[in-house]
Amino acid sequence: MLQLTGAGKRFGPKLLFENLDWLITAKERAGIVGGNGTGKTTLLKTIAGMESLDYGSITAMKGLEVGYLPQDGLHVSGRTVFAECLGVFESLQQMERELEALTVKMGEVDPAGAEYEQIADRFAHLGHEFRTRDGYALEAQAGTVLGGLGFPKDDWNRLTEEFSGGWQMRIALAKLLLQRPNLLLLDEPTNHLDLEARNWLEQYLTSYENAYILISHDRYFLDVTVRKIVEVWNKQVYFYHGNYEKYLQQKTERRTQLEAAYKNQRDKIQQLEAFISRFRYQATKAKQVQSRIKELDKIERIELPPEEKTIHFTFPQPKPSGRIVAECKDVSKLYGEKLVFQDASFVIERGDRIALVGVNGAGKSTLIKLLAGTEPLTSGEYTLGHNVGVDYFAQDQYKVLDPESRMLDDLSEAAPRSTQVELRSLLGCFLFSEDDVFKKIGVLSGGERNRYALARMLLRPSNFLLLDEPTNHLDMRAKDVLLDSLKDFNGTVVFVSHDRYFLENLATRIFEIGGGEVRVFPGNYEDYLWRKQGGAEQSPTLDDVLIGTPPAEPVPIRAPEPASQPAKRINPMKLKQMQDRARELEGRIAELEAAIRRIEDSLANFVSAEESARLSGQLGEQRSHLDETMAEWEQISEQIEAIA
Repeated sequence: MLQLTGAGKRFGPKLLFENLDWLITAKERAGIVGGNGTGKTTLLKTIAGMESLDYGSITAMKGLEVGYLPQDGLHVSGRTVFAECLGVFESLQQMERELEALTVKMGEVDPAGAEYEQIADRFAHLGHEFRTRDGYALEAQAGTVLGGLGFPKDDWNRLTEEFSGGWQMRIALAKLLLQRPNLLLLDEPTNHLDLEARNWLEQYLTSYENAYILISHDRYFLDVTVRKIVEVWNKQVYFYHGNYEKYLQQKTERRTQLEAAYKNQRDKIQQLEAFISRFRYQATKAKQVQSRIKELDKIERIELPPEEKTIHFTFPQPKPSGRIVAECKDVSKLYGEKLVFQDASFVIERGDRIALVGVNGAGKSTLIKLLAGTEPLTSGEYTLGHNVGVDYFAQDQYKVLDPESRMLDDLSEAAPRSTQVELRSLLGCFLFSEDDVFKKIGVLSGGERNRYALARMLLRPSNFLLLDEPTNHLDMRAKDVLLDSLKDFNGTVVFVSHDRYFLENLATRIFEIGGGEVRVFPGNYEDYLWRKQGGAEQSPTLDDVLIGTPPAEPVPIRAPEPASQPAKRINPMKLKQMQDRARELEGRIAELEAAIRRIEDSLANFVSAEESARLSGQLGEQRSHLDETMAEWEQISEQIEAIA
C-alpha cells in the first residue's frame, strides 16, 4: 500500500533516522514509540506526505486515502458539530440529492419513453452504490462516533466555535473516523480524551477495517490496539512484532543477544590479533598470519548502541498523618442550579491511592478542589485528620510560578539542601536536560510549565497529595518515574488521570463521580470495570441485611445511622448471603497464602535473573490480591458481628 525505501530525514543539522525500509500493508496496526525529539511525529508526517525525505524514496499505491490527526492546532467554525461531521460525506450527500432529483424527473416524463428508461437506469445505478456505501445510515454513523467520543446529544447542534481546543481535536478525530481512510495516522489521539472516550476509541480501532499507525504515550492503549511497534531511537528505526508489552520483552532479548554476539566477536578478534602479533615475524608462520589478517579484515564489526539512561527518582518521605486523613459527610456541591453531587459521604485513610473517574464534566476536578480547600462546599461537612498536610497539583498549576525565575534557581530555593546534581537529575526525569534547566519559567510552553510544576511539588511533598491529571504532557519515561515514586510514597494520594496503565498500577480504590453521586469501588481500575460489567455481585452491606433498606450497587460509603433510631429487623436471607461470602473469602485467603508460600520457595532457588524478576512480579500481585481479599473479609466479618 505504501513503501519507504532507504528513507532518511534530518531536522536542521540533526539526523533523525536513516536507512529505513518499511512496507506498510493494507492491515497495518503499528505504534511508533521513542523519546521526545527522536522524530516520531516527523516520521508520521512523512508518511502522510506533509514532510519530504532527505534520503531514499516513498511510493504509494494509486488512490490511497490518508487521514492524519496532529496532536493539536486544528480548529473549525461556521457549522454545528453534527453538520461538521456529516460534511465528510459530501460525495454521498451529493449522490442523495441527485437521487431525489431523479425521483422528481421520473414523475414528470412518460414512463414508456426512452428518457424515462435512461433516468431509471441512472437511478438504479446510483441507488445501488448509495446503499453499498451505507448512504442511508450517515446520521446514525455520525451519532455513534460523536457519542463514543463523549459528545452528549445536547451538544450536537451547538456551533463548533463554542468548543475549546481539546473538544476541537475530538471533532477532528470524529471526522477522520467517519471518513475511514485507507491509512489512518493518529498523533497521540488519547491526549484530549477522558477514560470513557479512550476506551471507546480502543474498541473502535480493534475493529477498524483499514490500516492505521499511531503515536501514543499510553502503553495500555498500545497494548490493546497495535500488532507492531516501530521504535525511533539512536538515528535508526527498529521493528518489533507484537504489542508494547512484547516489544519491551523483545527489546531486552535483542540487547542481550547483541551483547553476547559482541562479546564473542571481541574474543575472536583478540585471538586473531594475538596470533598475528605473536607470529608476525616468523617466516614459518607467514602463511597462517596472512590468512588471519584477511579473516580479521573481513569481519563486519558489531557495534553496541549507547545504553539508554535508566532514571530513578525518589522524593523525600513526609511525616506520617493520622489513620483518618480526610472525611466527608453529606457533602453537596452546586454551581448555580447545576448539581455536581449531593450527600456524598466517604472516608480517606492513610496510604490510600484513590483514583477519581467519570466522564468529562462529571465533577472530578471539582471534588479534588473541594479536598484541596480551593472550592467551597455548598453543604455538608469536610474535615482533615491529625497532622495532615495538603499539596494540590492543578491542571494549570504553572500559573502560580514566578515567570522570571530560572528553573534550576527556583528549585534550589525550594530545596536548599539538595545538590545541583540531584536537582538536574530531577529535571531530567521530566524532560529538561542540558541548558534547558537555565530557562526562565515564563518562556516555557504550557505543557513544559506543568511538567516543571509537577517536578517542583514532588521535591518536597506533603503527606496528602491531590493530583489533577499529573500524567498530561509526560512521555512514558517520565510517567514511569512518577508512577514508581508515588508507589513508594508513604502518604496518601487522590488523583485524576486518563492513562489506563497509570490508573491500574497506582489506584487501590476508585471513586466514580456521575449522576450527582460519588460511588466507591475497592481495588484498581480493572477491578472497577469488572464490577461495573457485572463480573461479581457486590457483597451485601449492613444496610442490606436490615429489612427496609433496598440494596444499592455499589453503595456509597455513608456515616453510621444514629443509635437513637429504632433497631430494624434482621433479613435472614441477606445475613446468610454475608456468611456464605465470608466462608468463600476464607477459602480464597487460604489459596492465596499457599500460592505466596510456593512462590517464596521458588525464589529461594535461584535459576536466572529473568525468572527471579518474573516470580517477584507474581509475588507482588498475589500479595496485593491477598490484601484486598483480607480487607473485604474483615469488613463483612465486622458487619456480621454487629448484627449477630
